[in-house]
Amino acid sequence: MGNLPNLLSFARLLAVPVAVWLMLGGRFSAAFWLFAAAGATDALDGFLAKRFGWQSELGSYLDPLADKALLVSVFLVLGWTGHIPAWLAIMVVFRDLLIVGGALVVVAITGTFRADPMFVSKLNTTLQIFLASAVLAELGLGLDISAWRWVLVDATALTTFASGLAYVVRWTRRLGQEQDAA
Repeated sequence: MGNLPNLLSFARLLAVPVAVWLMLGGRFSAAFWLFAAAGATDALDGFLAKRFGWQSELGSYLDPLADKALLVSVFLVLGWTGHIPAWLAIMVVFRDLLIVGGALVVVAITGTFRADPMFVSKLNTTLQIFLASAVLAELGLGLDISAWRWVLVDATALTTFASGLAYVVRWTRRLGQEQDAA
């Protein structure tokens, strides 16, 4: 049972190509429900890992990988198909590449890495999820989000930029401290 959180994360990772296939095939209702199920498994695996102490090193990598792979894939497809602005999809992907690249640089220079998400990053992820869910619900379930679409797009763009900048500032300070200590 201790591997259940990892199995749920792995299932989310396997859902990525299915979600892309569904969206590219215009089956947005199924894509919405798959995205919702992925969100539920994310909450469930986190709860199980914390509640029963079923945390593992594999899970610490697999869970965020599955989350990012799904969100980035959904944003890429929605941007590619014109359902969200392409510039926003590019911005979201670039931010994630910046974070991964920055983390690799910090590890290469310091030999250590602490995954400590900032509030702005958590807010950004929440807004990305809301925007993706709302657009999928509009396309698949007929929900009218026209009154909120641009608010969600602008808020997602703002927090994407702020989050990326915050990570760059954090890493620059950390590397500066490492250099001062040397």
